[in-house]
Amino acid sequence: MKFIVGLGNPGRHYETTRHNIGFLVLDELAGRMGLSFRRSWRFPAQIAKGSLGGESVRLVKPQTFMNRSGQAVGAMLRKEGGKASDLVLVFDEAALDWGQLRVRAQGSAGGHNGVQSVLNVLGDSAFSRIRVGIGPKPDRLSLSDYVLGPFSSAERKGLEEIVWRAADAVEMVCADGVEQAMNCFNGVQEQGERN
Repeated sequence: MKFIVGLGNPGRHYETTRHNIGFLVLDELAGRMGLSFRRSWRFPAQIAKGSLGGESVRLVKPQTFMNRSGQAVGAMLRKEGGKASDLVLVFDEAALDWGQLRVRAQGSAGGHNGVQSVLNVLGDSAFSRIRVGIGPKPDRLSLSDYVLGPFSSAERKGLEEIVWRAADAVEMVCADGVEQAMNCFNGVQEQGERN
């Protein structure tokens, strides 16, 4: 079983912020799979259950707020008998240009508090991650103000395509493996028509 976790913050106030791009990618995946998220009574998360690439998956949106994402992820993996290698984490990345994707089999948190929370709880970095570039912050803003700020009108124009490509990357990780997804999605992303 794969646990696909999108990082974000719960509540309407955060729905359209850059920090919630992980939630947007999971919403896209759920839509493709015909699934609906339901509040879990066992974990602080919204969960949708289905299959992807011939494997059972759980789409998970932690409801703990970003900095405590590991609480939901760790509790679910323990209860479901999962391990770090069963996890695919999707999150925003200010160190990548807007719309650029970076798929990795493992690694550090890179300064991302949500990822650091997951690492702290699991004690294991061997989980796949899909970083979605939101671009570097403007000089006049703090990083927290930038990631918690709403998408600009220019960003909103390309957001659907970026979310769509990130969802494709998740599907490829599940169906063909992380190495194949790295080869296909890492580097400069070309904007083009959907297949």
